[in-house]
Amino acid sequence: MTQHDRPDAATAEALEAARRELEALRAELEETNRGVVALYGELDAQAERLREATELKSRFLAYMSHEFRTPINSIRSIARLLTDRLDGPLTPEQERQVMFIQDTATEFAAMVDDLLDLARVEAGRVDISPAWFEMVDLFTALRGMFKPILTNPDVVLVFEEPHDVPKLYTDRQKLSQILRNFISNALKFTQHGEVRVCAYRADHEMVTFAVSDTGIGIAPEHHGAVFHDFAQLDSPIQKRLRGTGLGLSLSKRLALLLGGSVGLESELGKGSTFTVTIPVQLKPAEAKEA
Repeated sequence: MTQHDRPDAATAEALEAARRELEALRAELEETNRGVVALYGELDAQAERLREATELKSRFLAYMSHEFRTPINSIRSIARLLTDRLDGPLTPEQERQVMFIQDTATEFAAMVDDLLDLARVEAGRVDISPAWFEMVDLFTALRGMFKPILTNPDVVLVFEEPHDVPKLYTDRQKLSQILRNFISNALKFTQHGEVRVCAYRADHEMVTFAVSDTGIGIAPEHHGAVFHDFAQLDSPIQKRLRGTGLGLSLSKRLALLLGGSVGLESELGKGSTFTVTIPVQLKPAEAKEA
């Protein structure tokens, strides 16, 4: 071998080593790509199974909620006939028992409505119908709605006169549903004092509704969980009261659909303030998926 042949041999050896290294890298890259493709395939399959499970759950909730309505309405109708004394007078004990049946059926109907609304939101079947309306009209309707059920003389429900709050362009029914959930919860967990409802400008584009109470309050560690599905507070009052734990979760989803958000400030034993902040004027692009 001549002196000139040695560099060529060394070069050839280096090239061969580089070729082998490149081949190894290519094989490793192909293996990695196969792994990534398999991972994406598994993620797609899991996403599809999750979508199917969510759809099945929504269908089940909607079907069961619909089927529950008929017997509930029958119970309420019969109880109403009895309290109207169309078939004769009732003894005080009979009247007490019939009222208990009627109240329980009403609570059951509210639970079914929550389940049905949740199923509709999850299935994306909730239509948003915005229109212009005055704040005072909304508060007047809510005041009239809750007046018949204010049975605790130790609690008053106060609606503050809205100031510097313009007309709103949003879905009044959905907003009313959010506030009804907030007010119902506040009345449920307040044994003495007041529940106060107010509205104010958060900024020039947003308005905030607040429902404050002097009730049992919520410990800080539970603040994040109260807006989850089926959330229940661990308290003696909660154990005596029935409910699905869906009202606040549903309120959060409805607020998102209205382009807004919900909030909570609370201290254990010192009451709570639930808020919903929405745009003064809902634009199609602001409505979000729940």
